[in-house]
Amino acid sequence: MAAMRLRIVMLAVVAAGVLVGGAIGFGVRSGPSPVSGQAALGVAPAGGAQLVGTWVPAKPKPKHPSSFTVADAKGPSVDLYSAPDVPLRTMQNPTWEGLAVVFLVLERKGDWLHVRVSSRPNSMTAWIRTSQVSLRTVPNWVRIEIAAKRATVYNADTPLFSTVVATGRSSAPTPVGSFFVDGVVLLSDTSGPYGVAQVSVSGFSDVYQSFGGGTGQIAMHGTNNPALLGQGVSNGCVRMANDSILAMVRLAPTGTPVEIVP
Repeated sequence: MAAMRLRIVMLAVVAAGVLVGGAIGFGVRSGPSPVSGQAALGVAPAGGAQLVGTWVPAKPKPKHPSSFTVADAKGPSVDLYSAPDVPLRTMQNPTWEGLAVVFLVLERKGDWLHVRVSSRPNSMTAWIRTSQVSLRTVPNWVRIEIAAKRATVYNADTPLFSTVVATGRSSAPTPVGSFFVDGVVLLSDTSGPYGVAQVSVSGFSDVYQSFGGGTGQIAMHGTNNPALLGQGVSNGCVRMANDSILAMVRLAPTGTPVEIVP
């Protein structure tokens, strides 16, 4: 019986050797050498089989969101607070220019919204109650580069539209900071210095406390002198060609964030 068991074991070993040898003899292998990916990192699945494929890097997280929350005033006024339940002052709605009051929402805590406000000092923030506003979203944001004399509209990190602009002269520079569009006005006199439209920005001149009967607030607007684009010649506003400001009207409704950088 022992001899028979030994013979069975030997036959099994020989059979296994024939299968392995046959596979090698006919050039059969588990697959081509890995080109990258897990094998390049020394990673292999259970059982020792090699993986074939390429390593696909993770997409980088966008630096900017693809939408922003905006708050529109619902009643004749909105109460501002320096912190929840700490009164600051009241904003009348509409503004002295007849424009609806709007805020850019930065964060929400329960029934409170932390918002950016169109007011001095530049880039001012406050808290408001959700009950006094209605919420919506806008998809894009605007970057204005003073040195490059360029305005670009983005969705997240993707540029949608870019144009050459004129910015403030050295004695009346365009203010730098984080702002938002707080008003859009199409002009009936398209031959004037503001062109066909104004897109008001919640930033204010650091030089003028008032200008042209207003409060020294800046705007993106058209022009009747496109030859000056690409230069620092304005009183702080951002001028652009008339077709460009019309594109801005379409892409940057009220509440759209505006970043102005040196």
